Amino acid sequence: MKVRLGINPLTWTNDDMPELGAETPLETCLAEARLAGFAGVELGNKFPRVAGQLKPILEAHGLALVSGWYGSRLLEREVDAEMAEAEPHIALLTALGCTTMVQCEVTGSVHGQKATALTCRPILARAQWDVLLPRLDEMARRLKARGLSMAYHHHMGTVVEAEDEVDRLMAGTRDVGLLLDTGHLTFAGGDPVRAARRHAARVVHVHCKDIRPGVMADVKARGLSFLDSVLEGVFTVPGDGCVDYPAVLAQLPDYEGWLVVEAEQDPAKAHPLTYARMGHDYLSRVT
Repeated sequence: MKVRLGINPLTWTNDDMPELGAETPLETCLAEARLAGFAGVELGNKFPRVAGQLKPILEAHGLALVSGWYGSRLLEREVDAEMAEAEPHIALLTALGCTTMVQCEVTGSVHGQKATALTCRPILARAQWDVLLPRLDEMARRLKARGLSMAYHHHMGTVVEAEDEVDRLMAGTRDVGLLLDTGHLTFAGGDPVRAARRHAARVVHVHCKDIRPGVMADVKARGLSFLDSVLEGVFTVPGDGCVDYPAVLAQLPDYEGWLVVEAEQDPAKAHPLTYARMGHDYLSRVT
């Protein structure tokens, strides 16, 4: 593997719950990401979205921009409209040298709704798959022409959550790349080792999120929402949970890209720099 280690600013400040880490300035996030040893960061809600402003900030900390999340609504609109909506984001990523764009279909998603149980998340009918898959593939081709691989992020509370849905997404597309998220797949009841082995050739981005199995069992038994599960501490950094990272990474011998530590936690309970260092040091040992 030829990999670089990056981190998502969720460690310090949460996009879906901005009150978590609201008091932490971007300067702290970036300085501590570099202090922990990371080479790059993904976008977060405190980042300026103008390339001329963001580039010198990242350069001052010796950090590259890894990628950034884009929530698409391709079940609701055509590819032309989606590309137009995504254009500022695409332009920012390309201007800063990114090669992947993290994308997730968020039509009907419940992951940002604190009062809605994960069991209420949308399940696609066959006719909806028949709409979504060709649109994703077409958008992936257009992104490729712009120098970006679509890294599709299967995510709790969305239309592609379970392992069989990831399989269906991969089988029904050709140009869509896969963002393998070890934590989300485990939370969804899947096996990240099996998924990595099955889809190794399509993996273009990896989110390294670990799971506390006791917390996972508890939040599932209580029927909690995604955000309440985060607050309960279901996620943690690699090496602090039950995901077998050596086994996952062994399935990706030809992967060349970023391994991104991404662990939504309450920074008041999980000291950001401490956990950032834990994640970095663990991945450094197993790669």
